Amino acid sequence: MAMEVKSVIKKHPIGGIGGFINSVQTLFVATLRIWTIPIVLMLSMATGFTTYYGLSHFILPWIALIITIAIQSIIVISSLEIAGMHWKANKLRFFSVLVSLLIAVSASITFSYFKFYEISQSGPIRIERMNQVRKEVSGYLTALAGARSRILKLQQQELEKASAEVTEAYYGTHPGVQSAGKNMVGQGPFFRYQNRLFQEKKEQAAQLERKLELLNDDIRFLQTSLNQWNLKNADAEKQYQRIVAGLQEVQIKFNQLSANGGVIAPEAPILMTYAEITQGVTPSFAMWRNFSLFAFVCASMADFFTVFLSYRLEFTAPGPLSEREKDLVFECLRQFTEFRINENDELEMVIEKSEIEKARRYSDWSRVFAVGFLLSRGFLRKIDSRSVEFAPNLYPLIAERMGYRLSSIKAQPSVSSKSEFNEAPNEQ
Repeated sequence: MAMEVKSVIKKHPIGGIGGFINSVQTLFVATLRIWTIPIVLMLSMATGFTTYYGLSHFILPWIALIITIAIQSIIVISSLEIAGMHWKANKLRFFSVLVSLLIAVSASITFSYFKFYEISQSGPIRIERMNQVRKEVSGYLTALAGARSRILKLQQQELEKASAEVTEAYYGTHPGVQSAGKNMVGQGPFFRYQNRLFQEKKEQAAQLERKLELLNDDIRFLQTSLNQWNLKNADAEKQYQRIVAGLQEVQIKFNQLSANGGVIAPEAPILMTYAEITQGVTPSFAMWRNFSLFAFVCASMADFFTVFLSYRLEFTAPGPLSEREKDLVFECLRQFTEFRINENDELEMVIEKSEIEKARRYSDWSRVFAVGFLLSRGFLRKIDSRSVEFAPNLYPLIAERMGYRLSSIKAQPSVSSKSEFNEAPNEQ
């Protein structure tokens, strides 16, 4: 009879389209949970790389590698432990794990931030350096234009003064005319002397204008090179060398003109080298002063996903139970009597002995063993010192065993009637 009941139970699968959909959904959810493990590992490796990159700029590389492995391990392990415990069960352990997780995540985000900052800000920093070069050269050329105006103004004042002296010498009113030639109009020796000085200064002014015109050509070449300079071009370094050479040419020529013109030349800027312009960003804590929200979000996002997926991973048992283990768990859990639905919408049960059981000195070793077994396998979660709750993956197991039990109960009348029918001819 027992063998017939067992055969009836085995012939009672959940069929139809509903059973097929349930099987597909179960397979899909299980696949996602299994796929979570390599995703967590890959995220840990990715965040570990960025963390190691930031740490290696401050300490020795091999020490940075060891610390990085420790940080990523603490993040995953602490996330798993927090998901499997309630703070009421063991407050000290819960807060120690939480503090460890926060410290590890903070360290990971801090040093990962340097890498993402370098990636996100390397372009803007190079553009800023280019703009700084353009600003310095443009400022120098502006100061050059002001100094050139002062030179031309002084030159014009000297020409006007020389012209006035020639006129005074012609009319004999110049202070340098001797008393015998005072107020005598004519082109005397003193007039010819003043006129010669005027012509020399006029020639000097003409030469100055020609040199300034040549200087204007050099300035236009420098400005054109500066406008055409682009770091994305293949010959960006050659373009920059032309800018430096053009600036030096303008500086040398104008210094000569200013020395002859009696004007102090403006100080030329000292441009950074091309290697300094194109060099990468060296990680330092100064990056936090020039805070980049994008880099911080990227660094935080990777650690957030690692913590979240590790936390969710705990809700899945490390492995399925065997048939004998399922029977053991079901029979032992049936021995508990106090159940309720808690605030987490999970089935909660009290694992302590009831007052009657304590009075009868009931031995609950088997069911306590089952609770410890399920806690270690992730099928139960501890609420406090006297109660536990079902993990989501325990409900299908109990439902399966309950289904088998209900099927056996329904199959008993038919089995009994069948046995009676078979036994009737023998009795006759």
